[in-house]
Formats: sequence, structure tokens, C-alpha cells
Amino acid sequence: MVHVVVVGSGVAGLTTALDLVSRPGVEVTLVAKARLDQSNTAVAQGGIAVVTSPEDTVASHVADTLAAGAGLCAQDAVEVLCGHGPSAVATLIRRGVPFDRVGGRIALGLEAAHSHQRILHSGGDATGAAIATALIGHLATSGITIRENTTVVDIVLEGGRARGVRLLDGEELPADAVVLATGGAGQLFPCTTNPAVATADGVAIALRAGAVVADLEFVQFHPTSLATPGNHLVSEAVRGEGAVLVDEAGHRFMTDLHPDAELAPRDVVARGIAERMRAQGGTPVRLDATALGARFLAERFPTIDAVVRSQGLDWSRDPIAVTPAAHYAMGGVRTDLSGRTSVPGLYAVGEVACTGLHGANRLASNSLLEGAVYGTRVADAILSRPFGAHADFDDSWGAPLGLDVRAGDEAFGRTDLQQLMWDAAGLARDRAGLEEAAAVLAGWAPPAPIDAKSAEDANLWWVARAVVASALAREESRGGHFRRDVPEAAPGPVRHSTLTAVHHA
Repeated sequence: MVHVVVVGSGVAGLTTALDLVSRPGVEVTLVAKARLDQSNTAVAQGGIAVVTSPEDTVASHVADTLAAGAGLCAQDAVEVLCGHGPSAVATLIRRGVPFDRVGGRIALGLEAAHSHQRILHSGGDATGAAIATALIGHLATSGITIRENTTVVDIVLEGGRARGVRLLDGEELPADAVVLATGGAGQLFPCTTNPAVATADGVAIALRAGAVVADLEFVQFHPTSLATPGNHLVSEAVRGEGAVLVDEAGHRFMTDLHPDAELAPRDVVARGIAERMRAQGGTPVRLDATALGARFLAERFPTIDAVVRSQGLDWSRDPIAVTPAAHYAMGGVRTDLSGRTSVPGLYAVGEVACTGLHGANRLASNSLLEGAVYGTRVADAILSRPFGAHADFDDSWGAPLGLDVRAGDEAFGRTDLQQLMWDAAGLARDRAGLEEAAAVLAGWAPPAPIDAKSAEDANLWWVARAVVASALAREESRGGHFRRDVPEAAPGPVRHSTLTAVHHA
């Protein structure tokens, strides 16, 4: 009997767990920090990108993903995603995901940097919730052991191999393999579209276990979140349907900055908005969806429509104020194409992982697909060699930078850390700001994990240090990483960044 602990309940963790438990001789424990339905997946709006129409091709999806990734994508990872996407979506449909249809055929939307309409959605703008609901619905009869409201603090290591997880209360859950599917790191920043649970836990846990992490400097800031408390996401699909961005004078400024205007890659649009906000004294720009009409907005984007109207706004009549917000981490725990990390027995999948798939900038709506495609690959890899060392782990990205994780003695608050990261490692960075942030972080002491929040704050400290170090090391601008002091991409071969924690006795 093989026992696997899966940490996380988004599409990546749920797919991995369900695929594992469907095989004979496998026991699975699924651990969720909060409720099962509290994840980035559950709040994902736009949809899932996949080739389903005869007018589209896998080669086109690959090309679009590579172009958005600004030269840093690992092509083999992209080809796996796009090539296996149709079968992964077919499995989601078999598991009960009700994708929207028009005239009996699956409806297809368009989002930025896609050359074809290939975005499947459910409930208009509730795609992630539909996927989470369908997959969670299978758990009751699956035989999977569920541990909700349970905080994992560390990997249990024996002889350098992952042999389980340690919980906040000291309990250990033994396992033959551990899968991190903990999602993103949006709570590193004060403005984020991510839910409160996205506190970078998996990357921090992996760093403490000695795993290699990669490309952490690449953070995607979604161009359009409501410029109100909570930064509710206004999906890119709204711009795909024809909404435009205007400044305080009513000028459609993105046409001046990129041939694709509002549908340029996300980093381009986000920086364009930030620069225009700076030019107009910090006033948010506005998203003008008035041409779409009240009925269309309510039917196509019911979730966003309800949120907008709950704040006393009528976006069918007036443009709404929007601002960029931290949305997605392209980097994460370094894995191969089967989710293997550099620590034997430890796997990572979904946003917490870094295969090189997204490069320097994720293509819209590839993230849900990643969880579905790579969740199955992780399950296959665990069952093909559950006990052996990761002898075929690909370390071709080079020797990792060593991160000195000695701590200072100054206590800090989460809001202090978030503001520091926003100012120094947000949409635009420079050496002076990053060096100052590194010094401040080194003087802080991560709190002892006595409750869930303190455990999260410690994880945020660990990953903030790694993000800043990675951003300092990349002396160029590329995709989601923009350096004011070196605003151009470096010439020559493009390299990934890798990093490990250096522990001191």
C-alpha cells in the first residue's frame, strides 16, 4: 500500500488526489488549510484555455504561450500542457464540470495574447468555482481522507527524503510521497486578487526542506482589479469581449503603447495602467464596458456584475475605476515535467510549482489547465516510482543561488511586509529599493508558528526574502520582472533563476 499526502484543495491538488485514489493500492490524505472550497481555483473567473475547435491548433496554443512567456518558457513544458489539454478537459467534463454552451456547442471566449477563441468558461465568470465544486463533489465517495482547517508547517525528512508532513499542533502524517499543491503567494502584497489563504506556504515549506525553487522574481500583476477594498478581480475576458481602458481624460491610452492595446500581454497592460496612474497623480484609470450593455454584462459576467453593483456602481452606464493587483506567481518549487522536486519523495503541482511552463509571464487562462494536466502527471509519476530517488530530476537550469536565511530579532506585522514588497518588488523594481528591502527583511524575525496566522506570516517572510534575492540577481527586465535601472532584456541566451536556502547551525 502506498500512502500519499496531498496538501492543497485547488484543481491541482484535487486532480492529483482523485487520480491517485483511483488506482489500486493507494491511500490518499488531502490536507486543506481552510475549507476545501477556499482556494485560488474557487475564485478563478476567466476560464480554461484549451484547443477544442477545428479552426484552432495545439501548435497555435504553444506559440501563444511561448510568446507571452517573453523567451523564458520551457518549450517541453508548454508542449505537454497544450498537447494534453484536450484530454484533461475531457476528464473535467466527465467529472461534472458544466462548461457553458451556445447552440449545443461549448462556448469559446477570447483573452489577451491568444490568437484564437479557445477559453472555455462556466457560469459566465465562475469557471473556477464550477471546477472546484465538481471535483470536491467526488471526494465523499472517493475513499480519500480529508483534513480541513489543518495547517502543514514542514516536511518530515528521513535520510534526505520526504516521509510525511508535520502539522501545526506537532502531529505528523507519515507518507511515501508528499505533494505540495498549495497555490500562490498573492498575500505577499497589499493589493491582490488572491484569497486570504494564498500565503506562499508551499514554497516556504519546500525551502525549509532544502528544495530548489526557481523564477520567483516573476510575479504577474493582473491589470484590472476594482480600485476598492478587496481588489475584486475584473476578468481579462471583459476586455476580450470589447471593454477598453481610458484615462481620466477619457483617452484610450493602451492604443498608444501596444498594437494589441487592451489585449496585450498582462505585464504590458499592467505597467501601462501603472504609468498612466502615476502621470495622473495616482488616480485609477477606468475600464469602459458600457458598449456591452447591461443584459450582456449580467449574463456573461454575473459574478463581477453582482460585485460591481453591490458597491453602488452601474458599469453598463459608467466606466469603473480599476488598478493592477498581484495575481499569479510564475515561479515556484522547481520541478520536472512530472512534478518531481529536487527532494526525493516531494512533489509540487499547480501554481506552487515551476516547470518553466509560464516563463516570465503566464498566458491568460493557462493556470487552471496546468493543474488539470500536471495533476495527472504527478499521480502517474508517484505510482511509477513511489520509493526511489529522483534520479532523473532535471538540474539543467544550473547551480542554485544560496539564500542566507539567518533572521534578525525585530518583530514585524504582515501589513509592513506587504507594503515593503509592493514598494520594492512590485510592478517596477530597482537595485536600491531591492537592496533596502533585503536588509529590512534580514533584520526581521519570522514568528514562531503558534497558530495559523503566525505560520503564514513566517512563510511570507521566507518567500519575500527569496523573491527579493531573485529580483536582485536578475539584472534585466523581462515579462513580469521590470527593473527601472535596467529596463531592457539582457542579450544572449535566456536563463532561469534557481535558489536554495542556506541554513546555519
